[in-house]
Amino acid sequence: MDIKTELEIKKMEKAGELLASILSELCTLCVPGISTKQLDEIAENLVLDNNALPTFKGYHGYPATICSSVNDVIIHGIPTSAKLKSGDILSIDMGLTLEGWIADSALTIPIGKVSAEAMKLIEVTQTSLYRGLELAKPGFRLFDISRAIQNYVEDNGYSVVRDFVGHGVGRNLHEDPSIPNFIPPLTSIYRNIKLKPGMTLAIEPMVNQGTHDVKIMKDRWTVRTRDNKLSAHFEHSIAICKDKTVILTHRKDDKINREL
Repeated sequence: MDIKTELEIKKMEKAGELLASILSELCTLCVPGISTKQLDEIAENLVLDNNALPTFKGYHGYPATICSSVNDVIIHGIPTSAKLKSGDILSIDMGLTLEGWIADSALTIPIGKVSAEAMKLIEVTQTSLYRGLELAKPGFRLFDISRAIQNYVEDNGYSVVRDFVGHGVGRNLHEDPSIPNFIPPLTSIYRNIKLKPGMTLAIEPMVNQGTHDVKIMKDRWTVRTRDNKLSAHFEHSIAICKDKTVILTHRKDDKINREL
């Protein structure tokens, strides 16, 4: 587990701020009639124009800058030329590398006018992330984050994806520890890890309207809900410091303070 120095966290803050600004700009473009391929091209240009690199592109062969997951796609949706329609929900997951440091963040966006059921799923997923972040402080355990997310999601009648989890982040996109969004089994080596200053983590609940079961499509990337019901996804990269936790990818529209 890689513990970051204060200087390294400052560098990650720069990456996080850039990613947050790009995601905020993409949100304004998420309207009926635009394609996820267009959004991907815009995202890549914004990254490169700011002397950063798209972390996802080429990662294990992934072909794009963003993951664009529509409706029943949970994660890793590959951008296409299909146009978004009013009533869709779109999850954008994106990472960038700035001066060797990575930021990773995701959010789900309603396209046009969506159903009340879809909006509730989005709101519950975002709030579940906040519930987990509130416990991402020195002295708490990874278990506490996982439990807070799972309890909030299930209390609202939804399910937490088991097959994919959060992770450490820094010079590498995926670092230790793994961070489940559900209470890990007693045998998990990560269950009782205590949080301490210098940890940089990506917390990312993926929440399904129906079953938590998933199916991976033939492209070996796209992950859908097994029952074809909707899914939402929110993620923030954070840094745990001595006297606070900083949300590195905090956006102005977030309903939580940048420093906790």
